[in-house]
Amino acid sequence: MLARLRDWLFDGGGTAELPERVREAIRRQQERSEILIGWIQLMIVVLVAGVYEGTSMAEGLVQEDYSLERDVLLIYGAICILRLVLAHMRRLPAWALYLSVVADIALLMGLIFSFHLKYAQPAAFYLKVPTLLYVFLFIALRALRFEARLVVFSGICAAIGWAWLTYYVATGRGGPPDQTHNFVEYMTSNALLVGAEVDKIIAILLTTAVLALAIARARHLLVRAVSEGAAARDLSRFFDPGVAARIRGAAMAITAGEGELRDVAILTADLRGFTRLSTELPPDQVMKVLQDYQGRVCPLIAAAGGSIDKFLGDGILASFGAVAPSPTAAADALRAADAVMAAAAQWVAERRAAGLPPLEIGLAVSSGRVVFGAVGDGERLEFTVIGDAVNFAAKLEKHNKEERTRAITDGGTYALAERQGYRAPGPRERRPGRRVGGVPESVDIVVLAA
Repeated sequence: MLARLRDWLFDGGGTAELPERVREAIRRQQERSEILIGWIQLMIVVLVAGVYEGTSMAEGLVQEDYSLERDVLLIYGAICILRLVLAHMRRLPAWALYLSVVADIALLMGLIFSFHLKYAQPAAFYLKVPTLLYVFLFIALRALRFEARLVVFSGICAAIGWAWLTYYVATGRGGPPDQTHNFVEYMTSNALLVGAEVDKIIAILLTTAVLALAIARARHLLVRAVSEGAAARDLSRFFDPGVAARIRGAAMAITAGEGELRDVAILTADLRGFTRLSTELPPDQVMKVLQDYQGRVCPLIAAAGGSIDKFLGDGILASFGAVAPSPTAAADALRAADAVMAAAAQWVAERRAAGLPPLEIGLAVSSGRVVFGAVGDGERLEFTVIGDAVNFAAKLEKHNKEERTRAITDGGTYALAERQGYRAPGPRERRPGRRVGGVPESVDIVVLAA
């Protein structure tokens, strides 16, 4: 029981059970909240100081040499500045938060207590001052951290503070208590109506309870939102950004079997000799080579407007104009192909300079109409492209070996890309009437990289 209470008081209520990345996100949010609280408190000091210095509240029988308000505001201002500095430095431990609450309430109650001394009135005089209303602001401030524990602690401290002030009046230590049961007399004199002060304490506690309940519910939503946000960020690494955006923006739940016709361009790339290399290297080295290859190729495809449809071992299947329709899909795909092949040549040079065996990238681009949609068994879904253009691109990539080339496309795709604004970086070799395995008709080949 004590352990659970300790965890609730100093861990914020259950965050220890969350993954570290989620706890870190919540900590960052709370650190920003502490900075906001610090600035608000400093603004309160400035505003209250302005009220005391710029209004006629102090008129009446006043001890001229009595200036506790100014002293309290100076002390509180210094505490706020220190707290703000620590918040910016991210060095506010849990115990300092509780100490800050105690300081807030103690200074406020001390200020209220001073009124009967300042105005030379019985202690019951301070029970009527409107300064008590600031206690609700101090309680509400703690809600900015989305932690009910601090709201509850603030409310309890405020209730205890006001109960002590009432007790001080009732014992007659600050002058005759002059207790009454007449509400009018209470309101128009320095009489004490215990029931009225109990009402104030009850109001403080009920406000605290309602606010704590609201914050507890809000914190539950915050934790869930942070958890889902962290999970979404993690999962988005497994999806193409365009597909992830499509999933997030879907008006209804996505189900298997949904599809749309798209005129697209397909780019497929393959790492030559990787299968043999994977049997010769340790597993971690194999994965590092694969990561290096994909880390060079995928950003170039994305930069040209492509979406990575899937990784097939060392193969990459990308689509242009599938996730979102594009009037320049073929042109974008060829621009991506040019960038990838330039990067491939640089990679080969780097590996040779490092004394490592060079690895070539084979690539092909095709175009056509495909079906883009979700496939799966209902529990696990995957967005993909299905159609002749996808199969044709795979066959073209394999045909690189027959042509002794590194990257090719078909004549129809190349002509379409030119109509869409594509301009080749240099002359392209054309090889008409080629027989591509698995394709019944002859194909006009355009060499993108020999």
